[in-house]
Parts: sequence; C-alpha cells; structure tokens
Amino acid sequence: MKLCKANILTPNGFIAGELQWSANGRLAPIAGVRVDEARVLDGRLPLVLPGFIDLHVHGGGGRDIMEGGDAISQVAQVHAQHGTTSLLATTMTAPLADLEQAFRGLAGACDAAQASPGARVLGVHLEGPYISEHKLGAQPNFARPIDMPELQYLHGLAPIRLITLAPELPGNMDVIEALVQAGFRIQIGHTQASYAETVQALSRGAGGFTHLFNAMTPLHHRSPGAVGAALAHAEFAEIIPDLVHVHPGAIRVALRAIPHLYCVTDSTSAAGMPDGEYRLGRQVVNKCLGGVRLADGTLAGSTLTMDQALRNLVRELGLGLADASRRVSTNAANYLGVADRGRLQEGAWADCVVLNRDLKLTDVLIEGKSIEHPHAG
Repeated sequence: MKLCKANILTPNGFIAGELQWSANGRLAPIAGVRVDEARVLDGRLPLVLPGFIDLHVHGGGGRDIMEGGDAISQVAQVHAQHGTTSLLATTMTAPLADLEQAFRGLAGACDAAQASPGARVLGVHLEGPYISEHKLGAQPNFARPIDMPELQYLHGLAPIRLITLAPELPGNMDVIEALVQAGFRIQIGHTQASYAETVQALSRGAGGFTHLFNAMTPLHHRSPGAVGAALAHAEFAEIIPDLVHVHPGAIRVALRAIPHLYCVTDSTSAAGMPDGEYRLGRQVVNKCLGGVRLADGTLAGSTLTMDQALRNLVRELGLGLADASRRVSTNAANYLGVADRGRLQEGAWADCVVLNRDLKLTDVLIEGKSIEHPHAG
C-alpha cells in the first residue's frame, strides 16, 4: 500500500517520493529526492507529516473522558479527524469512585487488540488528584497528597503513562524517584512549588511540566517559581498553543529555553462543538468565542485541535514546518518513550497526516488505514 508522490517529512528532512507500508501498517524504507524546506509550501505536491500526538485530552465531540463507558471512542474519533493519531486520555481531579468509572471505560481503549477506529489511546494522563488545592485552575477541589494504593489500583484498571503532581504536597516529593523507576512519566503542574522545590523534583526524575505557565508559580526576577525552573532546567514541557492560554511572546520564550517543548490541546468535550454548556468532569463549562471557561471566568481547558496548533505555530509564531511538526508529534513521542510513532521512517507505524499547501488536512492515516472525513478547516 502506498501514497502517491508527496513531500514527505522524514527525520532527515523532506523527501519528494512515495510513502509505502506493509499490510500490518508498518512503513517501508522511504526513497526519493531531497527537497529544500523553503520550497515545500511553494510546491504543488501534498505534504505528508507524522501524525499528531496529543498527551493531554479531556474530551471532544460533546463527550468527556470522565463519563467512562464509550466516551473515549467518540473522543478518539473526533480528534483523529483533526490529525491526531495517538493520544493520552486525561482524567480530572476527582473522588476515587469517579476516577474508577473513567478508568473502567478506558481499559479496553488502551488495549491495541480492542482499539476502535480513531486515534490510538496510548494510556492515561492522570492530571491530579495529587495537586495543590491552591492551584486548581479548572479542577474541582478533590486535591490530595499522593495515595500509592489508590494509584496502583487505578493503574491496574487502565495503564497510567503520565502523572501530574504538585511536588510540595506531603509525600509527593519522596515518591517521584520510585514512580519514575516504575515507568511512569512525572510532570510538575497545578503547583505552588518554589523554584528550589521544582528543581529538586526535576533532580529526582520529574521530566516535564503540565500546560506550562498555567496553574503554577510564575516567574519573578527575585522569586523564579516553577516557571523559572522550567525555563532554566527543563528538557521537556507541554504547552497549549491556542494563543489564549499563553501569549505568543511567552510561547517564544519557552521555545528558546526548553529544547523539546511540545504542544497539547487540553481539549474538552466542547472541542468540535458549537457554543454552549458542556461538562469537564464534575464542572459545568461554557464555550464562547473559541474559549472554554467556568462560570467565574477561569479558563477550563480548550477547544484547540492539533491541526490548528500546527497552523498557529507556523503562521502566528513563524516556526518552520519541520520544527512545528516536531512540536506536535515527535517531541511528545520521545518524551513518552514511544519509538515507532511520531516519525516517518522504516519500521514505524504508518501514522501520518496529508495536508495541502494551506496546511489543511486532506487525509489522515492511522497504522496505514485512512480515516473517514478528516476535518479540512
């Protein structure tokens, strides 16, 4: 199986050639003629980039991950239509019974043998409940210090790949090293941690930051906070490039400071839906004018999709297409330790997006299978 001639972004740059893959969805060697990136958007050939990878997804298409049941199937299909080929289903801070309901719904979706059409669910991002009650953002106040039996129980229901925690909470700092050794990725977020506490968490193995700049101690020149620690020391961090959560100038700062900054949507059930009221866990949120907020005006996730994130990086922030692609795909895969997604090379999954010169989707392939009706807007 193959795609006809296109400008294909490989780890070594753009190649004008054909993309071919086997019946099991793995890519064959990619051959062709090297193309200067500066000419790619001026040409007539379609563009083929690695499929987008979103490590922070709460919902979409009117469905919320915390609903449990078949919500994840609809969410995965909605995001696939916008070019996301892999994602982490992201839960909210909640009582154990609510988390249990969500995890039971996710168990089958995380099993490749049972995966339904749509983006592949690589596991769970547990965003809380082990966060600060003083930096909840849009999270409901069920924050608490880490509970290892609770965490192990949930992990037994569906695989947790990423945990957001506030390192300053009692006991949280002490378990970071053990959690990392057990295979979890630990992110600092929803935190009142000082610069020193944040640096200590990084030294113990925390590897990233949850929606950088949002719901964490800000940078001040005499009190650098968690943001200062991220800009000074982090290799990886996620950021929401909807141009609402973070000013473009601050995104540029992060791009210069953090080598492997990657993009997430933090999307809610309102993504892909008209203005109106929606659910975010136990919270009621309102979508209006492209934003999602609680009744008091607090930002509550987003309606961003990854295809729009790519366009924002290129058009609003001036990134080159290859760099922008890494920020919406490869860097997230590398952070999660996934070697066969987020890059177009021999042996990797045939996860890719096909775009025209306006960066609008014309096709999305997940493990070599084309989805129906990609969103072109």
